[in-house]
Amino acid sequence: MFDSLNISASALSAQRLRMDVVSSNIANAQTTRGTFVDGKWEPYRRKTVLMEPRERTFNQVLQGQLQTRSELQGVRVTKIAEDQTPFKLVYDPSHPDADAKGYVKMPNVDLSKEMVDLLATSRAYEANVTAFNTGKSLMLKALEIGR
Repeated sequence: MFDSLNISASALSAQRLRMDVVSSNIANAQTTRGTFVDGKWEPYRRKTVLMEPRERTFNQVLQGQLQTRSELQGVRVTKIAEDQTPFKLVYDPSHPDADAKGYVKMPNVDLSKEMVDLLATSRAYEANVTAFNTGKSLMLKALEIGR
């Protein structure tokens, strides 16, 4: 009875995390000192959220490992990965992070791509809220029938 609510709740949670990561990418689009690697500062590197459906593997079924139904439904975040595309080089010799040739490594964040991701995430979140509310109203209608 609560399966649809559990599925929508897991998707809402995953999409909220994805929205947070996209917001972080947008906020750090100009951050030239993101991480300290090999004795020098590297720019912020774009992050992405990887998700997969919750399901039992074939080995778990064969071995009879039991899980609750709610653990097997919906979606889960598997990893927050860093995008490995190269950094952008911008010529600005006055910048404190410029190299000897005057180029500054800028983050690999593309604002138009981030805005598209944010819009898609927002739409997915709205769709899951609608599905959750529909499931809730169906349960309430079922309870009214029993009166």
